[in-house]
Amino acid sequence: MYEGVSKLDLIYRRLLITKFFTKGWGSPESMRRLLEFRKTLSCRESCMNLVESDHPVHVDKSYESGDCRIMEGHFLSPFAIHHPEIMPKVAKTARFQLVVPLKWTTKHKPVCIHLAGTGDHGFWRRRMLMARPLVKEAQIGSIILENPYYGCRKPKDQLRSSLQNVSDLFVMGGSLVLESIVLLHWCKRMGYGPLGITGISLGGHMASLAASSWPEPLTFVPCLSWSTASMVWTQGVLSGAVSWAELEEQYRKDTAVYEQQLYPLIQSPEEHRWKDLFKMGQEFAKNYPESVNQMESVQKQEMDDQPEVQSESSLYSSIISSISSKRTNSNLADNKRTLQQLHLHSPNLPNKPISAQVIHFMRGVMDECTHLGHFSKPVDPSLIIAVTAKQDAYMPRDRVTGLTDIWPGCEVRYVDRGHVSAILFNQNVFRKAIIDSFNRQISKYFSNA
Repeated sequence: MYEGVSKLDLIYRRLLITKFFTKGWGSPESMRRLLEFRKTLSCRESCMNLVESDHPVHVDKSYESGDCRIMEGHFLSPFAIHHPEIMPKVAKTARFQLVVPLKWTTKHKPVCIHLAGTGDHGFWRRRMLMARPLVKEAQIGSIILENPYYGCRKPKDQLRSSLQNVSDLFVMGGSLVLESIVLLHWCKRMGYGPLGITGISLGGHMASLAASSWPEPLTFVPCLSWSTASMVWTQGVLSGAVSWAELEEQYRKDTAVYEQQLYPLIQSPEEHRWKDLFKMGQEFAKNYPESVNQMESVQKQEMDDQPEVQSESSLYSSIISSISSKRTNSNLADNKRTLQQLHLHSPNLPNKPISAQVIHFMRGVMDECTHLGHFSKPVDPSLIIAVTAKQDAYMPRDRVTGLTDIWPGCEVRYVDRGHVSAILFNQNVFRKAIIDSFNRQISKYFSNA
């Protein structure tokens, strides 16, 4: 799995010393509410009912800058209306910049929303690398939305981009879905169109969730993201930046809550693909603590020191086979070895043992809240142009359902780089995909306008 990934990705991650989720999962009650709310968000009709089409948007100032007009504005996040107790006060006001040509020279007024990648605070980076060039190259306007937990919306006690709770990531995602809907409605009221949405890395996945909710054809360009965030946090290089010790301590402290109240709310679209991986976890939960006591110390091994392992499909088969058979000590020992090979052979995980149940729960909750298979399909997949990096060590793709399986008819373009180098050197490729998708939308839906 780790052959062919970018060495720059691996080195860059090691240079960063920040940790994610240092306060743990978030309160079990918040997790429960978010898991249930995901089911509302993932259905287009119920999600659209969460946002009024005339949701108030306030323009604070407007000014000229070179060949662009820039407007800055704000509005109350709809997420803060539906779940005010979960969203930090400082994050409840959404802030954005609109960057458009001083004078439109085209028949249409296309505008694309840009969602932020990890660490992209404020507006400057997206304005200079994406918005201004799109105005110059193709007369495409941009809306730059600031993520919750970033920039002016960052809690004071949060260190840089390091979300303190796993639940914060789900609050961010739910908020961006609803806030994107607000801005798309606002663009229509302002006479802009056709419309689109894009993002890079984290922003690409958040854009995927938002695009799934919009009930009209939409230019949609997710860059350096894939079908689920679960592999990012359990197999990609960012798994080494997770505060696993804190997550495990909280899981052990409230095991009954996680396994009896939260596990039943988790379902992964990968179940059909990998033969009931998550049902296996629930089987072990039913027999807690006997089963966990016999497999709680699963030691990670460096790839170079590992013996050759089975293919993933055969590993899943052995899990299901052993669960289906009578639970004996030898069967549990086999499960321990299987889980060790399946989950903990990532060189990015810490050296000390981590309970397989904790990693299993992380993958489950991430799939539940972020897997695109849970969400409505975009109205016109032919307008989707995804850009991904062949050597991406942040976003492993080889063990989950691909985008073309989830969205038949979409296009996937590849750059022969890693995650970091693609961000540094392929912004022009991302912009080209945006321009191409808008041209498709105009040709298909606006040619007679």
